[in-house]
Amino acid sequence: MTAQERPPKDSGEFAVPTWMHLLSGWIHRRPETWIRLGNLETRLVDDAIADIRVDRPVYVAGLARSGTTILLEQLAAHPAVASHRYIDYPPVLTPYWWNRWLSLVPQSQGAAKERAHKDGIVVTPQSPEAFEEMLWMVFFRDTHDPRQSSVLGREASHPAFERFYDEHLRKLLAVRGRQRYLAKGNYNLVRLGYLQRLYPQARFVLAIRDPVWHIASLIKQHRLFVAGERAEPRALEHMRRVGHYEFGLDRRPINCGDDAATARVVELWRDGHEVEGWARYWAEVYRHVADTLEADSRLNEACLVVRYETLCEQPRETLTQVFAHAELEIAPEALERGAAGLHAPTYYRPKFSDDELALIAEVTGPVAARFGYHARSGADAPADGATQPS
Repeated sequence: MTAQERPPKDSGEFAVPTWMHLLSGWIHRRPETWIRLGNLETRLVDDAIADIRVDRPVYVAGLARSGTTILLEQLAAHPAVASHRYIDYPPVLTPYWWNRWLSLVPQSQGAAKERAHKDGIVVTPQSPEAFEEMLWMVFFRDTHDPRQSSVLGREASHPAFERFYDEHLRKLLAVRGRQRYLAKGNYNLVRLGYLQRLYPQARFVLAIRDPVWHIASLIKQHRLFVAGERAEPRALEHMRRVGHYEFGLDRRPINCGDDAATARVVELWRDGHEVEGWARYWAEVYRHVADTLEADSRLNEACLVVRYETLCEQPRETLTQVFAHAELEIAPEALERGAAGLHAPTYYRPKFSDDELALIAEVTGPVAARFGYHARSGADAPADGATQPS
């Protein structure tokens, strides 16, 4: 085991409580049972959700480490918005019953602590989180199999999922007492057309990051999660159960429709060629996004692409644009608070060789240019992670 693979000195961030491990395992092993429970819940709370409609849902998506969590937290702070929260896990598929139960039992607010990513983002049980993926996994069982395409376009159809999904969102809105649904889902990058067919007025906020710094951050996170999951084996099962395959011991690339390209990424990672593997993966994912938006003018109009660097350098202007695109009014003081907490920390810088920088530029350059990035060494790009100030 190399120094980079040794368990972190404090692997407590990866620990999974026994009750959560057991309950989430039961849910994960019995998806059909929990679909039936979710449907039963819907029938029993029909009066509470009868008049609720999913109005202009907002979807935040991007390859991991592109700024999606920051965008999620900014939007989730809006008083009209409901999103999944850490406290919704494990019984995510029955949100009404679980949240009603939580309202009846004493609850500790939970101390704010830095999440396992060690990126300065502090969370509590009430913080928004990307749990929507669990809904997709119980209906699309192979969605994380890199051997087959995960793309769902306008032509996709799954009536049972579509009914369950819509009812789930309505229950979440009802139990939260909010009007607009918000989700962060990195895998939704390959479901944009399908989601717009389900909700024609949906709004999409897509995050992207300079490939040099993005790849550096992904490599750093992968090493951290490999070490953490080795130290705390339950953490690996937790990541699988919530649908986070971005990094760690069970890392899986999204198949964006090109089986050969995805297999190449898997092969490069397996053989230890991290930089090239991530570079090709970055290019494949964002090539798919660019091609999808260029081919669909209606979808393109519904999407706002947010460059991570712009968010860090011009937070007030960028957040104004994000909220306007999401059709959410934001008070000036709330905008100032949100913008004041964004910056690009300097605790981490890429350590690529000249050959690696040249490789990244060659592989990602054509796609990066489609999003306004220009070839550069990486030395003048912002540092890792837009976070709350420490």
